[in-house]
This record gives sequence, structure tokens and C-alpha cells, in this order.
Amino acid sequence: MSPASRYRASETDVGDLVRELGEPAYRARQVWDALYRRAVPLEDATDLPRRLRERLGAELPLGLEPLVVATSRDGATTKWLWSCAADGAQIETVLMRSGDRATVCVSSQAGCAMGCTFCATGQAGFERHLDAGEIVEQVLRAAHASEQRVSNVVYMGMGEPLANYDPVWASVERVHDALGISARRITVSTVGVVPGMRRLAQETLPVTLAVSLHAPDDELRSSLVPLNRRYPLREVIDAAAAAAAAKGRRVTFEYALIHGVNDGREHAEALARLLTRAALRGGPHVNVIPLNPTTEFSGRAPAASTARAFAAWLDARGVRATVRRNRGVDIDAACGQLRARTLDRPEGPPSATMVS
Repeated sequence: MSPASRYRASETDVGDLVRELGEPAYRARQVWDALYRRAVPLEDATDLPRRLRERLGAELPLGLEPLVVATSRDGATTKWLWSCAADGAQIETVLMRSGDRATVCVSSQAGCAMGCTFCATGQAGFERHLDAGEIVEQVLRAAHASEQRVSNVVYMGMGEPLANYDPVWASVERVHDALGISARRITVSTVGVVPGMRRLAQETLPVTLAVSLHAPDDELRSSLVPLNRRYPLREVIDAAAAAAAAKGRRVTFEYALIHGVNDGREHAEALARLLTRAALRGGPHVNVIPLNPTTEFSGRAPAASTARAFAAWLDARGVRATVRRNRGVDIDAACGQLRARTLDRPEGPPSATMVS
């Protein structure tokens, strides 16, 4: 028996493998403890004999190979470009450190089929879904590189998480149960896959739901988010309200602010009307995100004063709003910028290290 990859293996799989290798049962507990509670690479699990670590390394291979590692100028954000061992598909993961805590932003797909016009991942198109092990491994590999404990995991990297529902939810359960990260510190983002939102409302773990809106009306939203033609705003808001009611958790709405497109006072007022009518448990909350640049979208972020004014217009109408600080823009690691780049930018960003 050999599971497909190290972080796809279940605790039962690990126990069976240790038994097949002729080791006592307590070794399985040590292996699982090293992988998750202590979150260390197998080669650093020195409570295990070296020969066993070598055999486990061969039987439980890693699923991701690093191609490029880039760190922001302030040192707080690190991005990995990985090649999936199964087939060479490329994905990206971002680690954001602050104080004594760290957040990992994971990808759920190689590419994305949603086609949002301002998003680099959507511009690149869809390749395939990731399996649960490939998602969990992103969290653990980032944890190995972080001095701070990983306290939060956000499904906001490449791909639409709710279009890959079963592997994503299996990874959520592993991150929660084995790694010990609170469900309230796990955020699943969606551009509005309504059936997935309704499934999420029925799950037992009260994860946080983040819904990307980017526009206050169907006409504008459909031009930015093609999925809106299938699941219009009213259905998306209704599903968000159902999730908030079922979990007792406030839903966060993401709003990418684009100069001259969706950043006017009339847009803020229309958005406030839309959200205040929804009777959202905990009240509506909007993250205002000044647009991050991508190569294939000509739009740009408004002035910082416009972003602040937009948030103030929402606050004045009963919608709590915050302007998100964009981190990692200099290494293309901010919201909407993730995209595999070894082919079109072989040198990577200025602070990148190619991994051989």
C-alpha cells in the first residue's frame, strides 16, 4: 500500500504503511504527530529512526515541487510557484506573516474557468482540479517555511473553490482536524457558485464564507464576472444569507475597486441597498480591494482617497466596510494576481529564487 502523496494519506493509511514496514504501532502516531501537530518535514522528525524516515519519504512522496520562491520587499509575504508531481500542472501559494501569526492562501485548481476579466488566474484559463492532498500540502509546506505559527487558511488562491467542492471540503476537514486550525479561521471564497454555497451552509464546520461581488447590479457584474449570467446577484445574496443564518457567521463580501468602472458614489449606494435588504446575520461587511494590476486587463485602481470615500459611503448607509491593505503586489502575490509564470516570465519577479 502506498498512498498517492504524503498529505493525501489518511491516518489509517499511515498506520497501515507503518505496519507493512514492520514497525510498532506507536510509530504511526509519531509520524502523524510530526506531519500535522508539529508540522515538520519528515526528514526533520528526529524522534523517528533515520532508516524509517528514508523509507517513509519514498513511500509517502511529496506532491509539489517548488519552481520559484519569491519574497516581497518588506519580507512579510512569500509566494511559491509549484509543479504538481502528478502531471506538471503549476499552481501558486502565498504565505503572509504578521506579528506572531501567519496566513496561508491556497489554490484549489490549476487555473480557473470562471473567466473574471480582471483576474490573472481567470485570464490564464482552466487546467484541472487539485486533489485534497495537493491543497493540504500547500498549507504544510508554507508552515515549514514560517517562523510564525500558521493560524489562518484562506481559499483565495488560484481557482474557484466551490467548483472543486469535494476535494476542497476534504482539505478543510484535514486542516481543521489534523492541523488544529479553528474553523472560524478558515475562509472559503467564491465568485458566486450558488449550489456550492448552499452545500457549504449544510456542513458541520462553521468556516467563514467570502463572496466576491465586484458590482452592485447584474449588468455591470456580468461584464466583470461571467458566472453572474448563470447565478445572478439576487441568487448569490440569498445563498450567502442562508449560509450566514445556518452557521451564525458573518459573510464577507469582496469588492475589487476599479477606477471609473465600479468606484462611484452611485455604486456604493446601490451596493448598500442590495446588502442591507438581505437581512444578513451579523450584518453585511465589505472588503474594499483596490484593483491589483494584471497584464491582460487595462483597468487600474482608483486613488487611495477614492477607496476611502467608497468605504465611508458604505459605512454611512449601514454597511461595515474596510479597505484591504494589498500585500505582495511587488511579487504578483496579491488578490487577483496569481498565475503560473515560468513560461511567460522565466526570470520571475525581481526577488524570486529559481529552485533547481
